[in-house]
Amino acid sequence: CRILELKGEMVGLELLEYQYFDDILTDMKLTPSDIEIPIPRYFIMENYRELKEREKILGTVLAKMGPAETEVKEDIDMTTEEAIKLIQIHERARQGRLRAKLMKGIRAQEEREREAQLRGPPKLSRDEAATRIQKVWKGFSQRKRIVDMRNEEMLFLGMVPPPLPKSQKHSVIGQSKKIEDKRRLAQEQYEKDYQEALISIKERLIEAEGPDMKEQMQDQIRQWFIEVRDATGKFPDYPDEDAGGSAAIFKQREEPDPNEDNDGGKKKKGKKGKKGKEKGKKGKKGKKGKKGKGEEEEEGFQLAPSNFIPTISEGSSNYVDVWMGRSEAHNFQQRHDSELIKARKRVEIEAEIRVRVDELMREELKNLKLAIEKDKGKGKKGGKKGKKGKKGKKGKGKKKKGEKDLTPDRTIESLYEELAGEGVVMKCPKYHLSDYIGDFSYLATTLRQMPADPNNTDKNAEKIEPMPSLAEIKRVVTEHCILPLGKGMILLYNG
Repeated sequence: CRILELKGEMVGLELLEYQYFDDILTDMKLTPSDIEIPIPRYFIMENYRELKEREKILGTVLAKMGPAETEVKEDIDMTTEEAIKLIQIHERARQGRLRAKLMKGIRAQEEREREAQLRGPPKLSRDEAATRIQKVWKGFSQRKRIVDMRNEEMLFLGMVPPPLPKSQKHSVIGQSKKIEDKRRLAQEQYEKDYQEALISIKERLIEAEGPDMKEQMQDQIRQWFIEVRDATGKFPDYPDEDAGGSAAIFKQREEPDPNEDNDGGKKKKGKKGKKGKEKGKKGKKGKKGKKGKGEEEEEGFQLAPSNFIPTISEGSSNYVDVWMGRSEAHNFQQRHDSELIKARKRVEIEAEIRVRVDELMREELKNLKLAIEKDKGKGKKGGKKGKKGKKGKKGKGKKKKGEKDLTPDRTIESLYEELAGEGVVMKCPKYHLSDYIGDFSYLATTLRQMPADPNNTDKNAEKIEPMPSLAEIKRVVTEHCILPLGKGMILLYNG
C-alpha cells in the first residue's frame, strides 16, 4: 500500500505514469532485477475458491450462449482453383528438392564404395592400427570435454538455462513443488481449525465467564449510581449508546483530573510557565530572524502525510506487545494459540454483554427515578421525560437509510449472461506477467537531460522525453493494474 501511495505522489509530481531509475541504480550499484516488484502469491491463493467459482459460472453462461460468431476477413481475392494450383506448385517443388537431395546422397555413397574397392583393404600393422584408434578416440574425448567445460561456464555465468532432469518427480524442482502443495493443504486445514476454534472458544467463554462479567458490571454501575447520588443528591443520566454507554462512565473515572494537584505543584508550574513564556518570546524572535533568510530559498517538493502510518504503527505495536518476546519453540506445526483467542474474545464478549447490561440498567435507573419522584409527588413529570426520550430515539432511527439494490430481481447468472452477451465479460487465456519479456532503459535519464534541439544551448529549452521501455511498461502494469486489485484498494492521485 505504501509503495502504491508513493507511486501516486511521483505521478502527481512529474505528471508521468512511468519513472526512470537508471541513474539511481548506477549510483547504488544495483541491477534492474533488484527493483522489480514481485507479485505476492497470496493474491490468488486467498481468492482461489472465489476465482474458480467465477470461472465456473462464466463457463456455464458461455456454454448456454453457444460459440461466438467470428468474422472471417478475406485479405486476398482468390478462387478455389487458383488456391489448389498454388498449393500443388509448392508441394511439387518440395518433393523435387527432397528427391534431388536423396539422389545426391546415394551417388556420394556409391563413389565412396568404388574408391574403397580400388584401394583394397588397408595394410596396417597392429601398432599403426592402435595408434590410429587412439588418435581418433583422444580427439573425440578432448572435443567432448571442451564442450562440457564451455557449457558449465555458460551455466555458471547464467547465459544458458540449467538442463532439465530426466524425471521431474525426483528432481529438486519436483520435490519443492510437492512440498509446497503439502504446505498449502496444511495451511487450509489449519485455517479451518482456527475458524472453528474462534466459534467454540467464544461459546465456552460465554458459558463460563459470561454470568460473572454481567454481575460484575451491574455491581459497578449500581455503585456509580450511589456515588453520584451521594455527591449531587440525585441519580445521574445514563450515557447513550452513541456515547459508549457504561464504557464511557468507567473511562471518565479512569482518566486522571489535571486540576487535582497540590499547591506546591501549582507554584512550580507557575514558575515553569513564566520561564516557558520568556523562552517562547526569545524563540519567536529567533524564528523571525531565520524567516528572512528562508524566504530567499525556494522550497522543494514535500511528501503528503501517509494514510497508512496508523495501520503500520498499529501493526508494529501489536508485534512488539504480542509476538516480539513470544517463544514459538513448542508450536512447531504453527497452529493457533487458544490463549490469544481467549484474550481477544473476552473483549468482544464484554462489549456484547455491556450492551445488554446497559439496557437493563437504563430500565433500572428509570424505575429508581420514578420511585423517588413518586415519593416527592413528581411522578407525572418523570413520565413525560421518558416519552421525550423515546421520540429522540425514533428520530435517530429515521436518519439511517440502507443502500438500495438496483437489481433485486436478477440472479448472478443472469447478470453474467448479460455482461457476456455485451462483450464486457469474456474468457481470456491465462498468462503470467513473467512471460512478458523486455529490457530496461539504461540511458533514459541521460536523454531527459539533453535538449530536443542540439543547437539550442538554453538551459530552459525543451528536453527529450524518451519512450518507455518494455520493462517500464511491465512495471506500470504491475503498479496500476495488479497490485491495486490484489489489495482491494483504489489509488487516488492528487494530480
